[in-house]
Amino acid sequence: RRSAAPAKRAQLLGEMSGGRLLALYINNKSGGLIYQRNFAASAAKLRDNDQLTVASMLSSIALILQELSPVSRSRPMSSLEANGFVLSCFDVPTGLKMVLLAEPGTQGLELLLKAVYSLYADYALKNPFYELDMPIRCDKFDERLTRLLADFTRH
Repeated sequence: RRSAAPAKRAQLLGEMSGGRLLALYINNKSGGLIYQRNFAASAAKLRDNDQLTVASMLSSIALILQELSPVSRSRPMSSLEANGFVLSCFDVPTGLKMVLLAEPGTQGLELLLKAVYSLYADYALKNPFYELDMPIRCDKFDERLTRLLADFTRH
């Protein structure tokens, strides 16, 4: 039986237009950093402690923005534009927060984050040695993420 995954992946990539991705942060429900990866030489070079601080601040900023919203039950922060980069967030109902930094004008970041979450579910959560909310150290996850991101930047 053939998997529908390649067709779904092709459709997903067709809806995204590649730009340069800078970095990916994945935080657990407590705001702790469980995965970080830089993709470009121009991404900020931070020490481990600084990466932990940035990841924690991203979660805190998202919560503060939600509290400041004049609309009750407003959606969590989904994107933020700054000079030189765009930040895209994807919140999972279990509390996981995925944050992708890219160059301005990069399209389809939300779809890409959903694809990253799918990889997390398939290769980290189904790994019997992975503990929830702990740092992600799964070779298959890294391999598939590398492939997904290469496909994204090619389109």
